[in-house]
Amino acid sequence: MSEQSAENKKGKPLFYDPTEHRIRSFVTRAGRLSAAQERAINELGPQYCIPFEKTPLDFMESFERVAETILEIGFGMGETTAQIAESMPEKNFLGVEVHTPGVGGLLKLIDDRGLRNIRIIQHDAVEVITHMIAKSSLDGVHIFFPDPWHKARHNKRRLIQPPFVQFLTTRLKSGGYIHCATDWEPYAEQMLDVLEGEPFLENTAKDYAPRPDYRPETKFEKRGRRLGHGVWDLVFKNR
Repeated sequence: MSEQSAENKKGKPLFYDPTEHRIRSFVTRAGRLSAAQERAINELGPQYCIPFEKTPLDFMESFERVAETILEIGFGMGETTAQIAESMPEKNFLGVEVHTPGVGGLLKLIDDRGLRNIRIIQHDAVEVITHMIAKSSLDGVHIFFPDPWHKARHNKRRLIQPPFVQFLTTRLKSGGYIHCATDWEPYAEQMLDVLEGEPFLENTAKDYAPRPDYRPETKFEKRGRRLGHGVWDLVFKNR
């Protein structure tokens, strides 16, 4: 891991930039944008979407209130994000997604359900975390079903790697958490190794955690469970 020698009082690097010389964990897909998604982007985007800037984000200004703020990396079509935000109106949810149909899908759900506690940034999550998320500012991070990159030669593209987790931890408040979920067992094993290897994180379970009540099962997860497929949740807290 490339990092400079300056460290804070906990020994965490101050100037490590995970965006330098990295392999991206996603592939940008065009995807078909439905008329409803396009309309949601045009009509609701100005209110709920935040442009990417290399400037720390002011959560109070963005959400127009002071509240615990949860970052979700890669929200897909947004159904899980919307359900969680609807069940926790007292918290702010900042969703980051690169794919336009997913952004349109979540915006439509925001409108349909009258949600006011979600904001969206359509950009690479690593760059967002590096430039827009201040140190010790997040109460939690959700990373649900990231691309597992099944082939061995592609494993290096997985998002959950030691340098990224180490850097992400610097953005958590004391007591803040990282919640990952995957339906690919080899990736679950890697996640467990990486998260347990970060000295500033503490596992809330012996190994894998029971699915927290706030994370709803997706339709694919329910179908997989009927077929005997596993799903692994990991919840780690910042010491």
